Amino acid sequence: MIKIFDSWDSSYKSKFGALKKGESCRFSVRIPKETKNDLPPIMVIFRVGFKERFLIMEETASNDEYTVYSVEYTPTNAGIHYYYFTVVCSEKREFIKRKGCNEGVFGDGGMFQLTVYEDDFTTPKFLKGGIIYQIFPDRFCKSGEVHDNVPFDRIMHEDWYELPYYKPDEKGVIRNNDYFGGDFKGIIQKLDYLKSLGVTCIYLNPIFEAHENHRYNTANYLKTDPLLGSNEDFKMLCEKAHEAGIKIILDGVFSHTGADSIYFNKFGRYDSVGAYNSKESPYYSWYTFTNYPDSYECWWGFNTLPNVNENNESYTNYICGEGGVIDYWLSLGADGFRLDVVDELPDEFLDNLRIAVKRNGPEKIIIGEVWEDASNKISYGIRRRYLIGSQLDSTMNYPFRDAIIGYILGMDSKDFENRIMTILENYPKPTIDVLMNSLSTHDVERAINIFAVGSCEGKTRDWQAQRALSPEEYELGKKRLKCAMVLQFFLPGVPCIYYGDEAGLDGFKDPFNRKCYPWGREDKELIEFTKLLAKIRRRCCIFSEGELKFLFSDNEIIVFSRICREKNSGAVIILNKGPNLRRIWRNSDIARKFEFYEIIRGKLDGEALEIPPYDFAAIMISKNCEMN
Repeated sequence: MIKIFDSWDSSYKSKFGALKKGESCRFSVRIPKETKNDLPPIMVIFRVGFKERFLIMEETASNDEYTVYSVEYTPTNAGIHYYYFTVVCSEKREFIKRKGCNEGVFGDGGMFQLTVYEDDFTTPKFLKGGIIYQIFPDRFCKSGEVHDNVPFDRIMHEDWYELPYYKPDEKGVIRNNDYFGGDFKGIIQKLDYLKSLGVTCIYLNPIFEAHENHRYNTANYLKTDPLLGSNEDFKMLCEKAHEAGIKIILDGVFSHTGADSIYFNKFGRYDSVGAYNSKESPYYSWYTFTNYPDSYECWWGFNTLPNVNENNESYTNYICGEGGVIDYWLSLGADGFRLDVVDELPDEFLDNLRIAVKRNGPEKIIIGEVWEDASNKISYGIRRRYLIGSQLDSTMNYPFRDAIIGYILGMDSKDFENRIMTILENYPKPTIDVLMNSLSTHDVERAINIFAVGSCEGKTRDWQAQRALSPEEYELGKKRLKCAMVLQFFLPGVPCIYYGDEAGLDGFKDPFNRKCYPWGREDKELIEFTKLLAKIRRRCCIFSEGELKFLFSDNEIIVFSRICREKNSGAVIILNKGPNLRRIWRNSDIARKFEFYEIIRGKLDGEALEIPPYDFAAIMISKNCEMN
């Protein structure tokens, strides 16, 4: 059967994925001779809010079965474009639209997306090919140092290994006011450990002063939380991390503040005149009151988290202005920001934030929390422009996480490939190279729990607290986690390890996914496996910028290559996520596609490469993949 169009095939679309503004691309369709088209096909392309463009295609090749028609298109504006094709056949107009993810067919269907980004859009080099390690600061490592000015109303755990508090108080309120005492100097003590994992960047959940242990209710943007240490301690952490070759990314929470803050001061903790205290407060204009002072807009209805008007001139200047919050923390050594709930930050504010970050250097990074495809996201009725070059560098890549977990748990392999390739097609290449690829985060269950017993959706906190993994469940979860990590480390983007995942730390949803790192109780075999993945990842440029191609897949095994053609280097990854031994024969269709230059994982037994259950093979197919 003749394929009419395929956006993933270079013979139909000469350049895969997103285009730079001003970059030319050739589009081609194959029209079967039996359709008897009267006129050449037309490519119809447009951006939302702009008029359609009609590009007449020209005949470029022909045989007994079909005629090839092509057209060159050079976009002159950045943004999300959509396209389809139309042709008159036997005096009837037919449409060629998208079926599935990438194939064009006659009849009803969707439109193809073409992302066009600014021609000067680049992303920081330091993250490419690296490894991120996410730390929830209160729960990673406690130095034991006594800190000054710690508020009296905090409850300190004496046992590092006990569960966080999860029950509501007598008023039915979950206070989040219990702490374990993790701090900056504790992180400094573990930098050698992080370096041994291959970590090149630490992403810290919020560090600013706040009065709940998650610290997403900021009390003072210009001061570290006293339990973590001083601003000077943070500066020291950055200096020590940089000496170890590790960058530091902060969590920027700019859509709301805490009600218990110097800016709002609802509970009178501070000497400042907050917006709640007086309409004459310098911070009053930051907030929206509907019935002053007790009724105000707040984040998702939580009255402890009053929303700010991000485009208020005073607030924008405070965060993004010269010498503001962004400049201050970057001056202390931070290397960028991960932006919390970026969907709720308006475009103008994001534009200003990018200016603020990038005036400190092009190597400072901006990563947004987006749970869906960020290239075509619509939030609050507005089509966002996160990834065209004027706002974010990257996003938290939840679509990859969902696809990886789904595949390990039984998703059809072609569905998995399609989900991965769709993101790669829609995102600019500079963004793809620095995508934050997580399996667990502070907002979702630990991956090992999902792999062991499934989701905890609908389960009570009491159930989650009491539901410990049995030894058998843990082993199954661990095997599947290792398979998922292979995909996390070797697909495009940057793996982000949620602290403790590499040590076997389990936990369902908040707060159980925020238990303390199990120092002295680590799964050392899992740590060594993580180090192996990091070592392979460091081999050469293929895992920082190489293109991805899926070579074979079924319900147990998946084979893909990462190739860097410019540097003549490449590798093939073979993952066996099933319980059975699998063999790849050297004379098979799969193996003939590459050379067995060096086998790092997997056993070559005569003419077959053996991959044990729940394991993988990594094959270097170029002599240019030498150890760095």
